[in-house]
Amino acid sequence: MSRGRVRTVLEMIKFEHSVFALPFALTGALLAARATRHNWPTLRQILWIVVAMVAARSAAMTMNRIVDLRYDRENPRTKQRALVTGALTVGFAWLFTLVALAVFFVAAWQLNPLALKLAPLAIVILFFYSFTKRFTNWSHLFLGFALGISPAAAWIAITGTLDWRMVILCAAVTLWVGGFDVLYACQDIAYDQEAGLFSIPKRFGIARALLIGRGMHIGVIALLSWLALSFGLPWPAWAGIAVVAALLAYEHSLVRADDLSKLDAAFFAVNGYISILFLLFWGAAAAFWHV
Repeated sequence: MSRGRVRTVLEMIKFEHSVFALPFALTGALLAARATRHNWPTLRQILWIVVAMVAARSAAMTMNRIVDLRYDRENPRTKQRALVTGALTVGFAWLFTLVALAVFFVAAWQLNPLALKLAPLAIVILFFYSFTKRFTNWSHLFLGFALGISPAAAWIAITGTLDWRMVILCAAVTLWVGGFDVLYACQDIAYDQEAGLFSIPKRFGIARALLIGRGMHIGVIALLSWLALSFGLPWPAWAGIAVVAALLAYEHSLVRADDLSKLDAAFFAVNGYISILFLLFWGAAAAFWHV
């Protein structure tokens, strides 16, 4: 495969956006190893978790592009995507999806039996999101949940079991992703109305959608605080929560109902910083944690 084709594939799956969910998965892995074994995840475990995450996300993103091809052709914002322009064929996209799925199942198999048993359920959840915008205004939360399961999956990958407290982190990631997806969907409100697709901005209008997104992100801070308390984490975790809160506030300050010009900055840059800094602060908390 040529370098240009590789770049096209990476653009199709928005590979750089892997940074959104992966740090939360790694946080789940760190908490699992420290809480249950008073140790750290092995390099082998981290490697296969990263492989599983990237492969599952690549398959899900490609499926999303296949399923939404008709809408991508019609929406002015998405007319330059690879399947629309013919830079990549639908046949290639299906093949890429199958290969990514195979890699994901191999990674799950390398982790532990429970991870492998639950792998099909994870794929169903990831693929189901692509259809939700056709029948519910709350598709943003389905997207959030698709990424939100990553910390629980990482906990299972490390321990072969699941702790109920991971549900709190899953809920926090669900609201975080759902909230910024609400913001992002504001730019497609006209097309959603024309195509008969569902979204919170279409249902409630941009001004109220922004308020709903803010409410979701307030919920993120509450859930992270609950999680830190439930594990008894030391001060770096609380510093990380404060940083996340500040960045979410900044993100919302960039977007107004009458001015969406800074939406890309809010969506891409700020959320990337949030996920990476969260991992760094909570990684430090895990290091200081006396368990």
